[in-house]
Amino acid sequence: MKYISFAIPCYNSQDYMAHAIESILPGGEDVEIIIVNDGSKDDTLKIAREYEGKYPDIVRVVDKENGGHGDAVTAGLTHASGSYFKVVDSDDWVDEESLHKILAPLRRFQDEGEEIDMLVSNYVYEKVGVEHKKCIHYRNVLPQDEIFHWQDIGHFRIDQYILMHSVIYRTDLLKLIQLRLPKHTFYVDNIYVYYPLPHVRKMYYLDVDFYRYYIGREDQSVNEKVMISRVDQQIYVTKTMIDMYDLNKISSKKLKNYMINYLAIMMTVSSILLIRSKKQENLAKKKELWTYLKKKDLKVFLKIRYGILGQTMNIPGKPGRKISSLAYSVARRLVGFN
Repeated sequence: MKYISFAIPCYNSQDYMAHAIESILPGGEDVEIIIVNDGSKDDTLKIAREYEGKYPDIVRVVDKENGGHGDAVTAGLTHASGSYFKVVDSDDWVDEESLHKILAPLRRFQDEGEEIDMLVSNYVYEKVGVEHKKCIHYRNVLPQDEIFHWQDIGHFRIDQYILMHSVIYRTDLLKLIQLRLPKHTFYVDNIYVYYPLPHVRKMYYLDVDFYRYYIGREDQSVNEKVMISRVDQQIYVTKTMIDMYDLNKISSKKLKNYMINYLAIMMTVSSILLIRSKKQENLAKKKELWTYLKKKDLKVFLKIRYGILGQTMNIPGKPGRKISSLAYSVARRLVGFN
C-alpha cells in the first residue's frame, strides 16, 4: 500500500537531488518516490537509476524529454499509484519526523474507509545565510487534527497562503479533474495549488514543519532578477488563473474569498516585478494586466483593485512606484522569500 506518491521533478539536479530523495526514503514501503528526469544533460538520470536499483519497491524513474517543471509534475502524477500525491522539488527536502506524523493519519483513514481531498502542513524557508528560518504555519487558520470543510477555515494572513510546499492532494482527485500543467512555463506551481480548490471538500491540517524550501541558488526561479527576466511567464500564469473560474459562482463564501485573495497576490507579484524592472514597456504590461482582469470579471477586479494590495500596487506616478517597491522590500524581509 502506497499512501503517498512523492514526485521529484529533476532537471540537471545531480548536485542536490540525493538530499531530496534521502529525506523521503525513511517512509519505507508506505511511500513511492517518482523521480522525473526532465531531459537532464548531466548525471541526473544515472543517479535516479541507481536509487531505483537500490530501492526497487520505493523508487521509480520516469525519463522524458524536457518539458519544464510543470510537465514533469504532470508526468509524475500520471505514474502515481499512491493514495495521495506530493511534489518535492529536487533542491528541497522533507523532515523525517514530520513525514512519519503525516503518514499516521493517512494509514488511519485507510483503515477506517475514510478519505480526504487535501492535507496541509507547514513549510520552512531554508534561506542560505539566515540563522532564523521562517516557518509558515496555519494553526491560527485551520482546525488541527480533524477533518474539516471550507466553512471551518479562518482568516489567512498574506504570508499564509497554501503553496505547493504545504499541500498534499488526493491522487484520484487530481486525476479526476485532469490536472495538466503548461509545458516550458515557470511559476505553474500556483496553478497546481489553485485549480483543484473548488473540487476539494474534506481537508486535514497537521501542525508539523514538514517541507523545507531551499532558497539561495543564483539561478533559482524565485530569484528576483530571474523572475523579472521571466515576467511574461508570470503574467501568463496569472491570466490563466483569472480565466480558470467564474468566482462569483463558487458556492462557499470563504472559499471564494480565499481564491480572490490568492488572485490578488498573483496580481501583486506580477505588478511589482513589472514596476521593479524599471522598463517603460513593462509599465504598459502592468496596465494591460489590470485591464484584462477588469474585462474578465468586474466584481473581482473591484475587490482586488481597491483592496490593500491593489491600492499599494497602483499608486500613480514615479513616487507611487517607489512606494510600491518599498512596500514590497519590507514584505520580502518580513516573510523571507526570494
